[in-house]
Amino acid sequence: MTEAAASAARPPADLLAGVRVLDLTNVLSGPYATYQMAMLGAEVIKVENPKEGDLARKLGASPALNAMMLGTSFLAQNAGKKSVTIDLKHPDGKALFRDLLVTADVVVENFRPRVMDRLGFGYEEVRAINPRIVYCAISGFGQEGPLSANPAYDQIVQGLSGVMSITGDAQSAPLRVGYPLCDTLGGLAAAFAVVSALFRRQHSGEGAYIDLAMLDATISAMGWAVSNYLIAGVEAQPIGNQNTTAAPSGAFRCADGQINIAANKQEQFERLCDLVGLSALKTDPRFAEREARKANRAALNALLDEALRARGAAEWEELLNANGIPAGRILSIPEILAHPQIAARGLIHEIPMGQPGLETVKVCRAGYSLGDSQPAARSAPPLLGADNAEIFGALGRDTAVLETLKAGGAI
Repeated sequence: MTEAAASAARPPADLLAGVRVLDLTNVLSGPYATYQMAMLGAEVIKVENPKEGDLARKLGASPALNAMMLGTSFLAQNAGKKSVTIDLKHPDGKALFRDLLVTADVVVENFRPRVMDRLGFGYEEVRAINPRIVYCAISGFGQEGPLSANPAYDQIVQGLSGVMSITGDAQSAPLRVGYPLCDTLGGLAAAFAVVSALFRRQHSGEGAYIDLAMLDATISAMGWAVSNYLIAGVEAQPIGNQNTTAAPSGAFRCADGQINIAANKQEQFERLCDLVGLSALKTDPRFAEREARKANRAALNALLDEALRARGAAEWEELLNANGIPAGRILSIPEILAHPQIAARGLIHEIPMGQPGLETVKVCRAGYSLGDSQPAARSAPPLLGADNAEIFGALGRDTAVLETLKAGGAI
């Protein structure tokens, strides 16, 4: 059996088996959080608006899939979930949702603050129905503070957080990171917080209210860029593809492309000089030690760029890593997804979809394994309302009742 086949053959992780999550979220931050839970075996039930469902169903690079309400943005983080439709403004929909809450362990929502309160399903109301509930409210800026009522999209948070101010170089900054970083960080933080609250509940029996702000999660994850200012009083500056803490450390040009090299230690720098034919730099006072190299970064980079043009990026990558110097080519998304490393890790998971024009769907696993198991979605992303009969039937609503509810617009 190949490494890829062995990885794919691992049983799915079931750490959250038996946990029921009601997912009232849309687009990315919330769905990404609950996707992490689904891959760990939780039963995640998407509670969607009957008319349109999750907005992400209509978002993505394929107009045909958007028209099917299976946009690639939706497919990316909703595998392994179930879908029911409830109009939370409809009296019959409210009654149905109250019954569903009794069966749940977790509620995750990413509406603007106070929306759930106005619907009658804020934390206090939900806790009165189910005192053990773990309730996670994801928003751009949290439930309090002068920005709390503002609408938030990823780019708004990237700008406010300071991320854009240090992305790019002196000419291009401020620059947006090329994927929804803040949504993703918010989703990961929310998943961690929910699982932590569930762990506490095992011991205390208590539920929890989680107020998750994408802005807070992003700033918390910025690490040195924030701590350098808080502790040392030094403001981070955009430095492009270079590493502020060392030199040579950043992106360099080869004969056929670019490569990242991180010769952060003295011995790595000296070994790099020998390998590229610049041994004299080891004793050049401009480059002989770390702080001197940082002060003369531009001159050092120019010399390395010229020397590295002697070979292709793949050849340099192999040679440098073999000699203990961290290096990696700068790849496109298609290139890395086709890389043997990704296959060996079994990161991409193909699931039967069974829809015309979409027989299967490929999604990413969680990115880690748990012993001999691996978090992964058990089923394809759901069609809108696909699980109404199963979930609502278990609440005592038979086919005739469901037809009446649907005709009345409640589901």
